[in-house]
Amino acid sequence: MSRIFNFSAGPAALPLAVLEQVQSEMLEWNGTGASVMEVSHRGAPFMQAAAQAEQDLRDLMHIPDNYKVLFLQGGATSQFSAIPLNLKHLGGSADYAHTGHWSKKAIADAKRFIDVNVVCDTSEEGYKHVPAESSWALSDDSAYLHITPNETIAGVEFDWLPDVNVPICADLSSTILSRPIDVAKYGIIYAGAQKNIGPAGLTIVIVRDDLIGHFPDDAPRLMDYQVMAESDSMNNTPPTFAWYLAGKVFAWLKSNGGVEAVAEVNRAKAEKLYSYIDGSDGFYTNPVAVDSRSWMNVPFILANSDLDAEFLAGSHDAGLHALKGHRSVGGMRASIYNAMPMAGIDSLLDFMDQFKAKHR
Repeated sequence: MSRIFNFSAGPAALPLAVLEQVQSEMLEWNGTGASVMEVSHRGAPFMQAAAQAEQDLRDLMHIPDNYKVLFLQGGATSQFSAIPLNLKHLGGSADYAHTGHWSKKAIADAKRFIDVNVVCDTSEEGYKHVPAESSWALSDDSAYLHITPNETIAGVEFDWLPDVNVPICADLSSTILSRPIDVAKYGIIYAGAQKNIGPAGLTIVIVRDDLIGHFPDDAPRLMDYQVMAESDSMNNTPPTFAWYLAGKVFAWLKSNGGVEAVAEVNRAKAEKLYSYIDGSDGFYTNPVAVDSRSWMNVPFILANSDLDAEFLAGSHDAGLHALKGHRSVGGMRASIYNAMPMAGIDSLLDFMDQFKAKHR
């Protein structure tokens, strides 16, 4: 078997040990005589697996008891609408930080349901840093503050958390489980699964108890956090395979030292890649301010863009896949989530060094 190193921003690489376990259970799972995809989500075997997945996630993230953990559908994008619908009772407007393409989309959706105050906007510069909070234009009557701590496309990341007196709602799709965070400092955390959790099709929402129960009567009830919490995320048929596989990833993380251990590996991977880029004498560059660089998504640009196609073809042939940068940015992007081993970074750097030597 020949496995590639998958640098895709999502759907992203999954741990090989997890895939091998899933493979072994594909035809017969947990004594049921069927695949997990074929059993009822209401049956005891799946209900037990779902409960274990939630408990493992709670353990990994040290989630307080006064937070609900929801396993939902619709992708993180669905939460762009769900958050203002669930929280607009708290105030006349909502504050949003515009630091990248995903926060821009969140703002556009939120405007359909609540007045939006954009506290900062880095779009004119092309999303290259996170402005200091002292420069933000925070409002006085905000229901909540929405941030995107890691902008997957531009590779821009918060290395701090705003100090505000309203619930912080954070799109942690690219950073959840990559390092420890204090969940109690957030009102809502949400994340698409297809980066650090599991396959596409599942969305995790972690919401504080006091923020549910105020949903509008005329809005889609499947976006009501209270409805989903009271039904254990099973008001309709959930994405059972994605939920099951996410549980496997949580168990894998716990067996490998948890979020604290994986954070050290992630830090080392990012530092190694950025160090090489910065030391390449300008052959490769990263456009993001050093204090705003992402651990998870590392864009880099070749000094001569005419070489982009050759770089991508050669890296693909070398087993380094999905390095093409987003169409809105260009260049290259290496997404190095939890499942990317240090060996993948080393292979990428070897190729980059050979490519540089060839074209110097």
